[in-house]
Amino acid sequence: MSRLENLEPKEVFHYFEEISQIPRPSYKEGKISDYLVKFAQDRNLTVYQDEIKNVVIIKEATKGYENVEPIIIQGHMDMVCEKEPGYDIDMEKEGLTLQVEGDYLSAKGTTLGGDDGIAVAYALAILDSDKIEHPRLEVIITVCEEVGMDGATALDTSMITGKRVLNLDSEEEGKMLVSCAGGCTTICTLPVSFVQANGQMVSVKISGLLGGHSGNEIDKQRGNSNQLMGRFLCNLQNRMDIQIVKVNGGAKDNAIPRETNAELMIAKENAKAFLEEIEKFQEIVKKEYQVSDPEIRIEGELLKDTNAEAMSLEDSRKVVFLLVHLPGGIQRMSMDIKGLVETSLNMGILSTKEKEVSMTFSVRSSLKSQKEFLVAKLKSMLEFVGGSISIRGDYPAWEYKQDSAFRNQAIAVYKRMYGEEPVIEAIHAGLECGILASKIEDFDCVSTGPDMFDIHTTEERLSISSAKRVWEYVLEILKCK
Repeated sequence: MSRLENLEPKEVFHYFEEISQIPRPSYKEGKISDYLVKFAQDRNLTVYQDEIKNVVIIKEATKGYENVEPIIIQGHMDMVCEKEPGYDIDMEKEGLTLQVEGDYLSAKGTTLGGDDGIAVAYALAILDSDKIEHPRLEVIITVCEEVGMDGATALDTSMITGKRVLNLDSEEEGKMLVSCAGGCTTICTLPVSFVQANGQMVSVKISGLLGGHSGNEIDKQRGNSNQLMGRFLCNLQNRMDIQIVKVNGGAKDNAIPRETNAELMIAKENAKAFLEEIEKFQEIVKKEYQVSDPEIRIEGELLKDTNAEAMSLEDSRKVVFLLVHLPGGIQRMSMDIKGLVETSLNMGILSTKEKEVSMTFSVRSSLKSQKEFLVAKLKSMLEFVGGSISIRGDYPAWEYKQDSAFRNQAIAVYKRMYGEEPVIEAIHAGLECGILASKIEDFDCVSTGPDMFDIHTTEERLSISSAKRVWEYVLEILKCK
């Protein structure tokens, strides 16, 4: 029995439920991509699937719209796969358990994938209908958006004839996005040596933070568990020698990390002082983050007296140095658009491997020069302590278009339907629009979508009523001649 069968619009939630049963983490979109191809083939629609599983589906214009300029509908098929600690699910193999509570749709114990499953559901519902009026539709559904927009970067657009793009990868109804930041993933790597260490092994756990999207929610000043771990280790290091056994936190570079764990070796006589530092730091962060992260917790435990492989004292100091001094959060506000974050970065992943510690950042800026400067800053600091950086998923900003006929039309439709103009905004997050703009001549785009909250977290939820209103709005745009 369908869990969503009573939700409106039925056709949209039918497809949302179908794709929610298909695992679709980034880099492993094969099943959902093949599903989209079969969907198109079953309906005799023209479909293209490239080597990395991007899909383009084309549906010709309905009667009376043959001479209307085509519209490109665009979204991505991958999702951020996060689950609650202890929740038993393999998100690479199992579908989601959807649940409805009032006006909200969520998934039990996991992220929902409304970002950007709702765009895929909208597109499928439109393509499946023989009643919706529209010009030629060119539906682009990409892979790997959540990990650097690799799909859009690799996309061949030679079959695309349209210039007008309706991107459906936004999360706030009534706001129309018209520009976005560019960015890249920067991986900072520090080689470390492990030696035999004697003493007291201890563990530190920082958890209970809210996390969130490192672009959309970077201005909320939420705690970054990786950086907070660096701060704690710095405090501890000022009181005693420490050797790091391992330190790990976060899972996605574009998600503000919620939990970080470390194991350390200290002298046996410092055990009491270690627990005192845990208690002291707990009091500090509880006060500092009582608004943004009220459930923050710092926990320490004495594990055992033992001999263990741990980083050398010198390399442990280098790791702490980087965790404390590498920049994070907002770096600069826009001088052109009030309230817009221009440049930021987020240490989303902290990982200890056999011979190295890596720190992976999502770097964003609406100015190419500032993005490049921030990457250069990371490179300089890493090289200072004997490390290096690598870059992947570099994508351009989507610059504001002063004269946009499609934007004017979308605003007019919204005003006619709701009696007011939508909010026009730029966003401090990456959208594939910037990459598509570099591939499609005379690119003219707006981005919209229904209300979604806490995306990229296990609290992610989609407003059902908002999804219905945005569906009706999208259909009105398609009807315009």
